[in-house]
Amino acid sequence: MARPVTLFTGQWADLSLEVMAQKAKEFGYDGIELACWGDHFDVQRALNEEGYCASRWEILSRHGLRCFAISNHLIGQAVCDQIDERHQAILPPHVWGDGSPEGVRQRAAEEMKNTARAARKLFDAAPSGLKPGRVVVNGFTGSSIWYYLYSFPPVPTGWIDQGYQDFAKRWLPILDEFDRQNVDFALEVHPTEIAFDIASAARAIEAVGGHRRFGFNYDPSHLGYQGVDYVQFIRTFRDRIFHMHVKDVWWSPTLKEAGVFGGHLNFGDSRRFWDFRSPGRGSIQFEEIIRALNEIGYHGPLSIEWEDSGMDREHGAKEACAFTRKLDFAPSNIAFDAAFSEG
Repeated sequence: MARPVTLFTGQWADLSLEVMAQKAKEFGYDGIELACWGDHFDVQRALNEEGYCASRWEILSRHGLRCFAISNHLIGQAVCDQIDERHQAILPPHVWGDGSPEGVRQRAAEEMKNTARAARKLFDAAPSGLKPGRVVVNGFTGSSIWYYLYSFPPVPTGWIDQGYQDFAKRWLPILDEFDRQNVDFALEVHPTEIAFDIASAARAIEAVGGHRRFGFNYDPSHLGYQGVDYVQFIRTFRDRIFHMHVKDVWWSPTLKEAGVFGGHLNFGDSRRFWDFRSPGRGSIQFEEIIRALNEIGYHGPLSIEWEDSGMDREHGAKEACAFTRKLDFAPSNIAFDAAFSEG
């Protein structure tokens, strides 16, 4: 059975949900992954306004769309980060407050708990036949130690240990609330997060004691250009792939003016070593990903996070949907040479 192909709405938050849903259906999608910014899904309204969750489903159902996950990356980023003025641009006023760093982190943590509650309320309100088997909130965690990435001046080992302890202290109460709501949290492994490759992801799991609600929103685009084995990531964390993004990245086969760190150049600058591209137009080997997802028994959506500075987004979103639908295939339930033994 083909996996549903969905579109993450985070990069489309300038559009209303009504317009976004109409376009997603026209592009060929089965559903959308709702971002908790713009007007697509509002955590506070979901918790406090009667009928709000039903209104989201009414829009989706009218356009023949499903939903399998919501995403709250922006709030999650503030839970562990070293807070500065940049965060004010991505946080709602009730989380930013007076901007005091510890206050922001604590309010962000409470909002992530509320996100679990809102997700449960949303999916409990789903029409019959549209409730997913697993309720997932995708997002970021932030990191108090990201700025120690390049260890110079030399970073004492204990400082990194303290960073993972800080992550556990702040996220374990959040994960416990996710557990009470029967909702899974899927970290998108990504630079600036507590987990940004296989090694740091394993350490993050260890830090929270293998909490059953902590897993991953698998996105190969953040791994490949780093030199991380993005297919092995699936196999290493086979029981913790709660959701996935179909997102492509290109990296140059030759040396460039700006390397992996980007040279403080904007995305789309031809001097960069790597850049995000529409699925199928980058360097990611998606067939190997599909085979690995089949191997681990992943039955969730293939959710396209579309980013490409050099392409019209509507053209790209439609093309990406067709590419992903053609890419997917079911695993075999029989050995190809089994018939040889038949008499």
